[in-house]
Amino acid sequence: MDETEIIDFTREAIMLTITISAPVMLVGLVVGVLISLVQALTQIQEMTLSFVPKILAIFATIFVMFPLMIATLIAFTNKIADKIIGMS
Repeated sequence: MDETEIIDFTREAIMLTITISAPVMLVGLVVGVLISLVQALTQIQEMTLSFVPKILAIFATIFVMFPLMIATLIAFTNKIADKIIGMS
C-alpha cells in the first residue's frame, strides 16, 4: 500500500463523513432558520423554543437515515478490510 492509496482512502473517508452528516446538518439548519423566523415574527425570545424542535428534528432524521448510514459505513469498512487482507 503506497502513499497514493492512503491518500485516496483518506479522501474517501472525508467524503463519507460529509455524505453521512449532511442530511442531519441540513435538517438542523432548516429547522433552526424556521424557528428563528417564527421567533422574529412573534418576538418570543425563548431558548428552549429553538432548542427542543431542532433536537427532535435531528433525532428523527438520524432515526430515518440510520439504515443508509450504516450500509454506507459497512461498505467502506469492507473495502478497507479487503484491501488489508490483500496486502499479505
